Amino acid sequence: MSSAVLIILIHQFIFQGMFFTKNILLSRRLGTPIRGRNREANLSIAFFGCFIALSVLLGSFDAPIGTIELTSRNVAATIALALLVVNLLVGAAALIGLRDSWRVGVLENQRTDLIETGIYRFSRNPYFLAYLVMFAGYTVLLQSVVLLLLSILGFAMIHAMVLKEERHLTAQHGDRYRQYLERTPRYIINLRSHHGRGQ
Repeated sequence: MSSAVLIILIHQFIFQGMFFTKNILLSRRLGTPIRGRNREANLSIAFFGCFIALSVLLGSFDAPIGTIELTSRNVAATIALALLVVNLLVGAAALIGLRDSWRVGVLENQRTDLIETGIYRFSRNPYFLAYLVMFAGYTVLLQSVVLLLLSILGFAMIHAMVLKEERHLTAQHGDRYRQYLERTPRYIINLRSHHGRGQ
């Protein structure tokens, strides 16, 4: 097993472990489904799975198709590890911070509290941001043009899901959510201030 594959598998064990633990515990506590069955959520979940599986496959070869070595493998691995640590920290903060309002996709018949504290002061979609950082981490790790192109597609899919969630939350929370939109970035964390637009 290559070091790249080992990194990906260990990272996924932690990252997906946090995700499924949150989903199972919250669903049991609330006694209700927390995953939406809408098209955007299903497509995104399928895409994430394919991206991860392809990353493992590409990492299994010494010189996979689409590789452009811009730096040494050790340097690439170091940068990738830093990105994956950021991914885990942001992902954990997002899962913890959203508390009982955590949902996978949009459930039209459920009303959740609007969370504006913790990491959600700085990014409206920190868990999706964590996925984008993961895409970057795997792309750098494998120095893969294929993963770079898929990352762009992944961002487009995530963005479509985010827009659907924004419409849902606007309908639920009205002006309060619109004010949140105005002062909090959609993706990029602004550590200096949380009063800027994030469009």
